[in-house]
Amino acid sequence: MRTYQELFRTPEFTPFFLTASLQVAAQTVGGLALGTLIYAATGSPLLSALAMFGPSLAQVIGATTLLSAADRLPPRAAMTGLALLFGLGAAAQAVPGLPVWAAFAVLLGLGMIASLGGGVRYGLLGEILPREGYLLGRSVLNMSAGTMQICGFAVGGVLVTTLSPRGTLLTAAVLYVAAAAVARFGLSSRPPRAAGRPSVTQTWRNNARLWSSKPRRYVYLALWVPNGLIVGCESLFIPYAPAHSGLLFAFAALGMLAGDTLTGRFVPQRWRARLGAALRLLLAAPYLVFALHPALPVAVAVVVLASIGYSASLLLQERLMSLTPDELSGHALGLHSSGMLTMQGVGAALAGAVAQFTSPATAMAVIAAASVAVTLALAPGLRPDRRPPGPDGVRDLRDVRDLPTAK
Repeated sequence: MRTYQELFRTPEFTPFFLTASLQVAAQTVGGLALGTLIYAATGSPLLSALAMFGPSLAQVIGATTLLSAADRLPPRAAMTGLALLFGLGAAAQAVPGLPVWAAFAVLLGLGMIASLGGGVRYGLLGEILPREGYLLGRSVLNMSAGTMQICGFAVGGVLVTTLSPRGTLLTAAVLYVAAAAVARFGLSSRPPRAAGRPSVTQTWRNNARLWSSKPRRYVYLALWVPNGLIVGCESLFIPYAPAHSGLLFAFAALGMLAGDTLTGRFVPQRWRARLGAALRLLLAAPYLVFALHPALPVAVAVVVLASIGYSASLLLQERLMSLTPDELSGHALGLHSSGMLTMQGVGAALAGAVAQFTSPATAMAVIAAASVAVTLALAPGLRPDRRPPGPDGVRDLRDVRDLPTAK
């Protein structure tokens, strides 16, 4: 599967695509509104950053307690219910006079629930598409996310000005409800991918099984840490340029869109392993320019260039799929999503803390340098594995112990 036409002809991909796109739009608009609301109320770069990306910190709680449900719930019902819960949370945050601590309490609950959403969503994508079509499908979803973020930040900035942040949060709630409706009426009813009841014990057992493989550990760390630190840089756009933060966010999404389009559609298979390391460095290195406190046009150019590097995640996800047994695909992708978002919350907290004692520009440069250092440290463990695939297509033969015993 190499063309977009083939992709959208696949049954159920279109409603799946629309559901995911509406949720990204809702998250983008709501996050900008809440970050603006918290910054106006507190004047704190740290709290503003946590308002936009802090819910990701709660993903670690969900990843260690709820994630086994990703393969043990009917996907359509789970996606519909989760979208409705997110809509309810956005509406609650729009209540006039809601204390800051209460807004963060709602964020904590939504972050825990979101850890389950990633596993359900991307596990279902693996069912809708054949394995060879996963990279293209994931690329299109990332492209959609970039487009929705560009539009969401642009429209969200207008809505915040015209409707107020609380009115914009209500708009996000409506988008979540629309996503729930598309999931309910556009997707087919499917049984869970795995038998048994979800439990904390099973979540821990599956996490340990996935983490037991050294190649998978390197892939997970590369997916989580460098990416999360750079999102920490992005979390400082509001205090760096309060009047133009929506512009910076929109151009970051534009760079991500360009990178995902090129990598997912046009980069040949033989180049992918070679490009991975360069793209991971590209994600962080341009942000070092912020040490010079650049003017807005230079900052925009830096952000666009760096965001192309986000496409490295596509290549790492493809490698993760090749290292994971099918019956753990939803859990593995959910762990990736939860860990990535958790590290984004950690990155936002670190960047906000550094900015409190220095400046937003200095903090971005410091966090970018840390991302470069982590990427270089992980590079030896991410060298391409040239051995042939093992049983069930699991490429790393050290993972054969993870496969179910034939009966």
